[in-house]
Amino acid sequence: MKKDFKFYKTLFLSTFSLSAFTVGGGYVIVPLMRKRFVEELKWIDEDEMLNLIAISQSAPGPIAVNASIIVGYRLAGVLGFLVSILGTILPPLIIITVISKFYDVFKTNKIVSTLLLGMRAGIAAVIIDVIINMVGKIVKSKNKVSIAIMIISFIAAVIFNINAALIIIICGIFGSSYYIFKLHKN
Repeated sequence: MKKDFKFYKTLFLSTFSLSAFTVGGGYVIVPLMRKRFVEELKWIDEDEMLNLIAISQSAPGPIAVNASIIVGYRLAGVLGFLVSILGTILPPLIIITVISKFYDVFKTNKIVSTLLLGMRAGIAAVIIDVIINMVGKIVKSKNKVSIAIMIISFIAAVIFNINAALIIIICGIFGSSYYIFKLHKN
């Protein structure tokens, strides 16, 4: 893939527009990043995007920023990382700056409150869609280890109320160990 000005401009505008027009955090932006970089631009394949998202979820910090860093670095190294992170952090920075100037007006405005309440419902729908798609891909893979990890993680989080960070760390350790075991076995 040729890395010219047009490539970096597309990378910046993609991450900028995704960040500017998505409300609800990383779990909303992730499926849109997948759609943009996998389906539309075809810069990354589906499996690799899922791996990049898994890595970004396990790293500390906001998932949207982490995913942007990892995708940008994967596509174009350090310059790609810098361009994509700039595109991702500028919109919230601009929006928060503007909102802070008018905070008192927004705080008491019924229309803004109603609008935000409606946006929450849309965000929930997008997150549920991501979950359904990810579960579907795991089940379709017919990988018994992945299915078992998914079920055990769900039970640990929902029934036993174990912290998600701890579940991610344990799954990361298990996945690394399993991968190393498979390498030595082959």
